[in-house]
Amino acid sequence: MSGNAAAVLEKPAFRRIEWLPRDIAVEQRDDGVIVLKSRIPLKAYEKHIPASLAKWAELAPERIWLAQRTGAERQWRKLSYGEAKHAVDGLTQGLLNFKLEPGRPIAILSGNSIEHALMTQAAMQARHPAAPVSPAYSLMSQDHVKLKYLFDLIKPAVVMVQDGPAFAKALGALDLDGVTVVHVARPCDGITSIAFADLAATPVTPDVEASIASITPDTVGKLLFTSGSTGMPKAVINTQRMMCANAAMMMQVRPRNPNAPLATYLDWMPWNHTMGGNALFNPVLTEGGTLYIDDGRPVPGQFDETLRNLHEISPTYYANVPAGYAALAAAMEKDDALCWSFFRNLGLMAYGGARLPDDLYDRMQAPAVRATGERIVFYTGWGST
Repeated sequence: MSGNAAAVLEKPAFRRIEWLPRDIAVEQRDDGVIVLKSRIPLKAYEKHIPASLAKWAELAPERIWLAQRTGAERQWRKLSYGEAKHAVDGLTQGLLNFKLEPGRPIAILSGNSIEHALMTQAAMQARHPAAPVSPAYSLMSQDHVKLKYLFDLIKPAVVMVQDGPAFAKALGALDLDGVTVVHVARPCDGITSIAFADLAATPVTPDVEASIASITPDTVGKLLFTSGSTGMPKAVINTQRMMCANAAMMMQVRPRNPNAPLATYLDWMPWNHTMGGNALFNPVLTEGGTLYIDDGRPVPGQFDETLRNLHEISPTYYANVPAGYAALAAAMEKDDALCWSFFRNLGLMAYGGARLPDDLYDRMQAPAVRATGERIVFYTGWGST
């Protein structure tokens, strides 16, 4: 990076964002441990995740909740809160009509998609845990050992796949006796399945509202699986209270740009992981924001999709791993239009997974200053596993 660019970075102010006030209690214990705790209480939160979908479907039915590129032309397919609630209720009724054993999970083998989101909400409304499984266990594995292990561990009543033929080998490795298979795009030869669209078109009865009314904070809403890097994956229980409290916390502590428009996100992080599936997805729904599903990835050959998306979508919050920011910085250094589209509404950049190198921080701030005259705050959080 040139000395001129470094000099520019020392001058502009950061774009204004609103931080949570600092009010920290410090406890110093005799054994040397120091405990820090915020004195600011957590605000009230919803009883369950589907309550937020119902809220925004009533308050802002035309607002876009989810969007994803589809079709040969890769155009944005957009789904409003009102449309989503209608589809989720139909799916919920369909699940209730199956008369499933209480508590048996709904497994989703596919990656992030509009249908994945809708089925997750329907599973919760029907009081069956949603269980998103890493697509790699189905599409990259040759022996499907982990997929079969998870299938035997949670014993799902329903399995959803985005495209039957793509998941044919994985489905063929499973004992599907007594299991209902749902396909989105195409059925799989030799395996009986139900079309997602048909299930979503199920006529809704009062049973749906009765089921939603029966959800409690302790109802298990989701099963998330550990990585399995030190053995077989473990199923981690996520109750409705846990997810709602987490989303409320994220919304309360996350710094915000008070002048930004409606919360808009473009994100690729997988929903079978807690960062993408809980820490990002649930807060978007909680605050009635819009999530553009990014089918790009921060790896060579796949990041062009992300760049195409960022030419069209101006996020208010953006998160990526340092490798993704490195690719983005390289693109913005020669594309002023990309700089303006990316930074114009942005309040915060977040990263995780690895340390952000100092030179990469500077390379991201230089185009921000060039496009807006302001620097953008970088934000990170680390958890222990």
